[in-house]
Formats: sequence, structure tokens, C-alpha cells
Amino acid sequence: MLPMPIADFAPICGELTRSGKRVHVLWQRPESLAFIARGREYRSEFHVNASDEVMYMIKGDMRLHYRTPEGKEAVDVLHEGQAIYTAAGVPHSPRFPPDAFLLVIERMRKPGEIDRFHWFCPACDNFLHEETFTVADYRSDPVSKAYQNFFESEKARTCTNCGTVMPRPDQV
Repeated sequence: MLPMPIADFAPICGELTRSGKRVHVLWQRPESLAFIARGREYRSEFHVNASDEVMYMIKGDMRLHYRTPEGKEAVDVLHEGQAIYTAAGVPHSPRFPPDAFLLVIERMRKPGEIDRFHWFCPACDNFLHEETFTVADYRSDPVSKAYQNFFESEKARTCTNCGTVMPRPDQV
């Protein structure tokens, strides 16, 4: 019989807060992945996922930045208790504070699928940098690794169009 895990959000959110971790994976199966994420106050990239995502705001509010088909940035606000569907391939950036929590349900990556993380210049919106990862185990927290790589490189953070350098946050 397959496992049928039950997730009790309050203790998981409490443990994420106490531990300082950003992600708690609830399950990973070939066709289903679910995790709870704690907000990242420094989030600025756009994630491009090969699978659809459903996001449910457990606690707090989120500003979901995304890129339109024309390449422009837009924002939707998700309030506590609300859910949103994000189609595969839509560059999106869920931005919410560390005391807010989000449930994400998506498909595990198929062999060869790549997660992409894109940054754009805060001054002129020019494309800055891309980090890519093949994610076999979401517990490896690819978002944190993408951030570390990006913020450790001044070259990656420097706009080739206007010369603006995206500042490194105090904490990554």
C-alpha cells in the first residue's frame, strides 16, 4: 500500500521558524511533490519550472511576481487561505516574509528536466543571469543554491545594459 502522509501545518511551520530552514518536504513521489516553504526576504529571481504548480498560502500574504508572455513583470497578491495555479514554463517569483508559509504542490522532475532561475536588472529590467539545476531531490533546496551562486558573483549581478549592480542581501 502506498503511503498516505498527513501534514499538520502548524508544527511544521513552527519547526521551520525554529530551525531557520526554508523548506520542509512533505512527500516526493514520481508524479507528486509537496512541500511547505517559509518566506525568503531576499527573493528576487524568477523560477521557471517544467511542471505546473499549485500554491496555497497557509499563513500571511504573498506577492507573486511573474513575467508575462511579452516579457514584462506583473504581480498578483495571494492572501492567507488563498490558492493559485501557475502553469509550467511561467517565470514566477513568490515573495513573502520569513514569518509567512506557503504550501506548494507540483510534479517531480522527469529525467533531463531542468529548473531555471532568472534575474533581471532592478533598474532597467534587462536580463542579468540564469542559474540551472537538475532537481532529483527537492530536500537539496535548489533555490538556496541558486541564490548562493548568484549573489557570490558580482559579474552575474552586474547589468550589461546600464551597469547597475544588484546589491547582495545581508543574509542568503
